Amino acid sequence: MEKNWYVVHTYSGYENKVKTNLEKRLDSMGMQDKIFRVMVPMEEEIEHKDGKKKTVMRKVFPGYVLVEMIMTDDSWYVVRNTPGVTGFVGSAGAGSKPTPLLPDEVQTILQQMGVEEVRTVVDFALGESVKVIEGPFENFVGEIEGVDGDREKLKVLVNMFGRETPVELDFGQVEKL
Repeated sequence: MEKNWYVVHTYSGYENKVKTNLEKRLDSMGMQDKIFRVMVPMEEEIEHKDGKKKTVMRKVFPGYVLVEMIMTDDSWYVVRNTPGVTGFVGSAGAGSKPTPLLPDEVQTILQQMGVEEVRTVVDFALGESVKVIEGPFENFVGEIEGVDGDREKLKVLVNMFGRETPVELDFGQVEKL
């Protein structure tokens, strides 16, 4: 299951309350492994009032909250039943799962807010040979069997005791040969 960003519709003016309620529910219901970030998209705006300049934070999408989560029946239920939430945007009907935002839509929103999504450039390919440079398998050489860019992990087949053994390693624990 992969995590995606979803748009949640709230009662107008309840965005921050929904964010707080949802974050409390995550802890109380043990959903930290399914629901990751809750954001109310905001941007700075300069207001001119009584001849004075004033910087205020304005909601970019009033009535909406962004939630980064892995969509399961449980996580969907927790978000859907948070006080102030009226539903997910992109649901076809009652009981159907919503459509996540596209990665470039999320990137645009986060950049507007000044929250840059840091992406590691994945420069590893299946079948490529790597040397382990750190950890318990240091100095072992192996072949990449799997690449998980989101978690920044590799599955590498290393030769141990005369047979190939799959080992999960962080990107930073290996170097290309």
